[in-house]
Amino acid sequence: MIAIDNVLVSDRIVEAQFVCDLMKCKGGCCEDGDAGAPLEKEELEIINNIFETIKPYLTKEGLRWIEKHGRYLYDREFGWVTPTIEGKMCVYGFHDENGIIKCGIEQAYRDGKIEFKKPISCHLYPITIKEGKKGEYDRVNYEPRETLCKPACAFGKKLKVPVFQFLKEPLIRKYGENFYNALEKVAEQHFSGKEASVAK
Repeated sequence: MIAIDNVLVSDRIVEAQFVCDLMKCKGGCCEDGDAGAPLEKEELEIINNIFETIKPYLTKEGLRWIEKHGRYLYDREFGWVTPTIEGKMCVYGFHDENGIIKCGIEQAYRDGKIEFKKPISCHLYPITIKEGKKGEYDRVNYEPRETLCKPACAFGKKLKVPVFQFLKEPLIRKYGENFYNALEKVAEQHFSGKEASVAK
């Protein structure tokens, strides 16, 4: 494990290589899972504030499920999550002309309608975070789907892009630039055979 401040990062985030290959996976992570996308508490208010703006980007079926179940749900295992349509696609998703599942929230962001890109759990995937309680470390892990993410793992190896580099933007969004710079230095030490651990 790599220790940076109060965060424990799996070595796999430095060692493994990963680049999403949407033409092959078709955005399947937006419909494959035991629940919807995990949401941080502050993201609940954000969704409420942007909902009217993102409505035109959502499907009729997604909107029906939101009207019936709400804009987010509480799951005993995962906490606050986005609702899913019959346990499959996230209510905020839609299929583009290539059959790829895209995020309505992110599309509104790309169109300049909102400043919130998408839930941080989606932005970070396949990195997952188990936040520590007071005084405990956050645990940051690399958890790609075995079958679904196989093309992304192969693509990452072909391009030689480590997981942490591919997910630079969301890692900075979550923990800040100082954290990412420290992680980058650890990676350099790791691949030069030095100890992969640092504390700022």
